[in-house]
Amino acid sequence: MDRHTRPVQRWPWQQPPAGMALLSFLRRCVQLLVLPIHILACLGLWDSFYKKVFPYLMAKMAPIYNHKVYKQKQELFGNLRKSAGPSGQLTLLEIGTGTGTNFQFYPPGCRLVCTDPNPNFRKFLLKSLSENRHLKLERSVVASGEDLHQIPDSSMDVVVCTLVLCSVTNMEKVLTEVLRVLRPGGAFYFLEHVAADHSSWTYFWQKVCDPAWKYFGDGCSLSRETQKELEKTNFSELNLRRIHVTPYWMPTSPHIIGYAVK
Repeated sequence: MDRHTRPVQRWPWQQPPAGMALLSFLRRCVQLLVLPIHILACLGLWDSFYKKVFPYLMAKMAPIYNHKVYKQKQELFGNLRKSAGPSGQLTLLEIGTGTGTNFQFYPPGCRLVCTDPNPNFRKFLLKSLSENRHLKLERSVVASGEDLHQIPDSSMDVVVCTLVLCSVTNMEKVLTEVLRVLRPGGAFYFLEHVAADHSSWTYFWQKVCDPAWKYFGDGCSLSRETQKELEKTNFSELNLRRIHVTPYWMPTSPHIIGYAVK
């Protein structure tokens, strides 16, 4: 070996086959811990229960998360007005609106169309609207991001999606729908937690925790490669950057934030 050549350093999980064995063992331990929930899910009992509980959890957690990313959201959504149509009116569709945690960042007079597949969010949505009277709700639709057929083609100036693409069933379909409903020149704004660098400890723990996380995050995946899907979608322009949200040891810390233009 050349004296100037250093051997490649690998983390324990990158040492095949030992690393894969460790990862597999820990994942099985996690699966064993959530076996009762898995059985309930197979019987169709978990989803119906959790979809009623999840909005209450999000109502408590959303303000905490908003506090952590306040500056980033303020900067991201500060440019929304630039996407207004020729009339100067901004029409905005939010996919997975949930409790309406983004409403405070939207510009005055914004015309909102809200969608969420969980109807149990409605009372929290209405509460947020009552606290953000600078907005006008055009309509609220119970629908998944994969099927927005109730929204006409090219009818939106902006589509917003935050912490949603991690839990959708088919991200490609969602992004196809985003392109369909956006007018030419319209923009898609996003803030999503994503897979960490594959050589990091964070990614290792993301893969370990994934089997359990989906049950408590309403289908959320910790290791989703959202950036790759955005790059494959036929946007004319894509602007994003990677950030980390505190606490940095959490498997949800790695994020991407930005916008894409149709």
